[in-house]
Amino acid sequence: MNVRGRVALAVAAAAIVAVPTVALASDAHQDRTQAAKQAIKGGKARNVILLLGDGMGDSEITIARNYQVGANGRLAMDKLPLTGAYTTYAVQKANPELPDYVTDSAASGSGWATGHKTYNGAISVLPNEKPVPTILELAKAAGYRTGDVSTAELQDATPAVLGSHVISRNCKGPDAMTECAVNDKLNGGAGSIAEQLVQTKPDVLLGGGKQYFDQTVKAGKYKGLTVTQQAQVNGYQIVTDAAGLAAASPNKPILGAFAKNNMDLEWVGPTPTKTGTAPAKCATNTARTASQPHLVEMTTKALDVLDKQTRHGKKGFFLQVEGASIDKQDHAANPCGQIGETVAFDAAIKKALDYQKKNPDTLVVVTADHGHTSQIVETTTLGYTATLVTHDNANMTISYATSDITGSQQHTGTEVRIAAGGPQAANVLGVTNQTDLFYTMKRALGLK
Repeated sequence: MNVRGRVALAVAAAAIVAVPTVALASDAHQDRTQAAKQAIKGGKARNVILLLGDGMGDSEITIARNYQVGANGRLAMDKLPLTGAYTTYAVQKANPELPDYVTDSAASGSGWATGHKTYNGAISVLPNEKPVPTILELAKAAGYRTGDVSTAELQDATPAVLGSHVISRNCKGPDAMTECAVNDKLNGGAGSIAEQLVQTKPDVLLGGGKQYFDQTVKAGKYKGLTVTQQAQVNGYQIVTDAAGLAAASPNKPILGAFAKNNMDLEWVGPTPTKTGTAPAKCATNTARTASQPHLVEMTTKALDVLDKQTRHGKKGFFLQVEGASIDKQDHAANPCGQIGETVAFDAAIKKALDYQKKNPDTLVVVTADHGHTSQIVETTTLGYTATLVTHDNANMTISYATSDITGSQQHTGTEVRIAAGGPQAANVLGVTNQTDLFYTMKRALGLK
């Protein structure tokens, strides 16, 4: 996207934040029987796009919907034809027969990535610490192109589960292997998450976490090189800003690391207090550097590259896109932060659905890894609250209740939404298990 286009995007985003309008009437009273029948189809998909809102439970979706389009409005994620729910529990490492009811992003991501339940903190390893193949690795081995996109560090749990196997999610780079001696290259292991990601070599790898790619490999073939240099030796073109991403060739793998850690937030707003806040609106985060691409831009580039790479072949692609900081701003009790990230994630979903309209042999799945703590409550409710003025020009009070405001809010063990359209989408209906998603995607791509 050129400079003029990025300025227009920023202006439009600011306008969306600042000028809510009255919600239009819904078409909710239409008979959807025939549309549902048409949406239920099996068969094989050429492409699979998995869009993951980290920490995006039903409450987080409702908060974002109310704020952005009004209670009677609909987000892009609300428009997928088939919707169900799935359970998210992990298992106990010491006794995998017992559930750990509140999962983290590592165990939950490992669930849909591998089809196996595991313990909190595990990255695509079983409770006995043995690695198991991921959906991305299986797709790549079968000749599909692959992509992994996130607004978090690429070494964070959700992007990490697709292309790495370590016993602790904290082992992000060669300098951070204290908890993963068995995985350390110094001990003959496959290395840190950063090292393993570039060794797995998704065709498109976009997000934050540059500091871990800049660490030096300690042993093996690439000893003395940084992980970034290792990636270059293996054919990656390296990009570090939005202009570089836009100019990157679709003919070579792309590693884009656009921030030292997580990418910057889209929106800012009031901090909850025990006595609440005056009704307010969210604002564009002016501290966000223009050199960082937005999630929708990263998704657009990933789709363009993967489409061009597969257009004339028999196999399509697998792509995962994560809206990561919905969770991170829920932890921080930052309502405008989490809403802005949900809205930005929804723009990426719309981009995927637009692609699917032109390529109906694409399975699109939208879901979350776990629920979180934010709730819409009555204004007089005790606790840490902030009040926002929504699209409807009504007040919405949001409460955070699992921690003191100075601490981190916590995940919840609730089931979360899963919605889909395209081949095999009917498998999300009803209440399923998070691990079932692996098999749905595997079946859609015809993987062994």
